[in-house]
Amino acid sequence: MYAYLGPIGTFTWTALGQVPEAKGQEWLPVNNVGDALASLVDGRADAAMIAVENSVEGGVSAAQDALAQSSGLQILGEFLVPVNFDVVVRPGTALADVHVVVAHPVAYAQCRQWLEAHVPHHQHLPATSNVSAALDVAAGRHGDAAIAPAGFQEHADVTTIATLVGDNPSAVTRFVLIGRRRAVAPRTGADKTTVIVELPDDRPGGLLEMLEQFATRGVNLSLLESRPIGDALGRYRFVIDIDGHIEDERVADALLGLKRYSPGLQFLGSYRRADGYTPTVAEQYSDTAFVDARAWLDRLVAGKEG
Repeated sequence: MYAYLGPIGTFTWTALGQVPEAKGQEWLPVNNVGDALASLVDGRADAAMIAVENSVEGGVSAAQDALAQSSGLQILGEFLVPVNFDVVVRPGTALADVHVVVAHPVAYAQCRQWLEAHVPHHQHLPATSNVSAALDVAAGRHGDAAIAPAGFQEHADVTTIATLVGDNPSAVTRFVLIGRRRAVAPRTGADKTTVIVELPDDRPGGLLEMLEQFATRGVNLSLLESRPIGDALGRYRFVIDIDGHIEDERVADALLGLKRYSPGLQFLGSYRRADGYTPTVAEQYSDTAFVDARAWLDRLVAGKEG
């Protein structure tokens, strides 16, 4: 069973369609990220697809917070979905008749320029998903028009009156497939590792000390976002994506240093990157360099020539 933000036709549904193992299996539509992760914990689902980052809006805070508050879960893989939007209406509705636009807040923000140019006096009605927005419009429950995933007229009785209305035609949303904790998949050379780190205390240089765990080992970060812990003002956790796999010597050594620095470190998984990017690693940070340095130290301890 695979959980996803439903109903059929959402970008999450599209992302789940990229998972070979999900084909032919039962899919469970859920209402939000919390329900998706809960379906794993209580055994209703074996894996769940959730959105974690958008190239325009950045990290998805609801997903980051839900993962930080969960335990025993792991990222199994990542998937990219181009974000293209259409404007859909009930059959017979013209653009001039549109006064209320129903849309998920993130999608609405990504279509503001088009909406302000073509429907300048509209009102925005937030929706839990763009598909639910389109279905509400189709059923006559709310609004005159909806921002919907491109091609959604194939899934409901709606008419598309404008296509590709997103302000950024290159927008992409990153999804991750979450499962229960298991052995990490072998490294491929084009991998990513995700962790969540809390600063152990509030003091000058604390963030710099955390980042030095990576910098001194030649480890690049592709995502660094802060989220409030919620127990007091000024207390934050950091969601970090690392270029590399936990079995890479430089990444493993950085994680060991990070664990000493922040005992509450959460490891969310190492997995193949969806874009296939392979980082360039300087010779002094290669696996061979770390292994040779460790062997040199062992020889010194043994009283042999270094």
